[in-house]
Amino acid sequence: MKVITLGTGSPLPDPNRAGPATLVRAGGRDLLFDCGRGVLMRAAAAGTGPIGFDTVLLTHLHSDHVTDFNDIVTMRWAMSPVPNPLRVVGPVGTQGFVDRTIEMLRDDIGYRLAHHADLDWQPTCEVTEVTDGVVLDDGTVKITAAPTDHSPVKPTVGYRVEADGHSVVIAGDTVPCEGLDRLCAGADLYVQTVIRRSLVEAIPAPRLQDILDYHSGIEQAADTATRAGVATLVMTHMVPAPWPGTEDEWIAEAAAGFSGEIILAQDLWEREL
Repeated sequence: MKVITLGTGSPLPDPNRAGPATLVRAGGRDLLFDCGRGVLMRAAAAGTGPIGFDTVLLTHLHSDHVTDFNDIVTMRWAMSPVPNPLRVVGPVGTQGFVDRTIEMLRDDIGYRLAHHADLDWQPTCEVTEVTDGVVLDDGTVKITAAPTDHSPVKPTVGYRVEADGHSVVIAGDTVPCEGLDRLCAGADLYVQTVIRRSLVEAIPAPRLQDILDYHSGIEQAADTATRAGVATLVMTHMVPAPWPGTEDEWIAEAAAGFSGEIILAQDLWEREL
């Protein structure tokens, strides 16, 4: 099993960080978790793309996590030689989001159908909405979902992927909660959105202060990792993005509460398990 952090950015545009997206390669499947800004560019760098994705799994429907979903739908459709529905998994509400996205693409779909004689079908998605429990278990790969807490964004889910005797958790945006603890229990790798609370608190912008109550701070992520007994904590979707030269400060803050391996992810960081 391999994990690649395709995008490690936040809603704030960053020249060095694409939007939130993590690729897990397991059992011959390319599993894409969230699809933020620039996801297909980063996926191309990782040697995959819209046709190669087995399933797109969404943690929640905040814009920064789904900004480029429409690009995946369009390019999978336009690049496939035969009908090739996209499998999509996400929290309750995902079906409506997918339907609205395809409707938004209606003009483009019409243009391409009119122009390409060999393209005589429309893009389709096979959507599974999840709340808690097993999403997939084919004997090689097992994916489990559990509810997380990103209130007032509801519902939200995290995922645990198990394959080849290893386990990876993609938490998304959440504060510590019972569902997250269940997913993380004994995991080899735990990928968590983090904010650096002291830096956010120092910025006198009320809208930015609002993020403090529904994202895990570094200390909270470290506490979750320790409580669950995970081996490696991977911090991603950092807010604010670490200034060059300050990366060790983020790691030291996490190390105060977690004695395992700590990674401050960059785009296209990867780990083979």
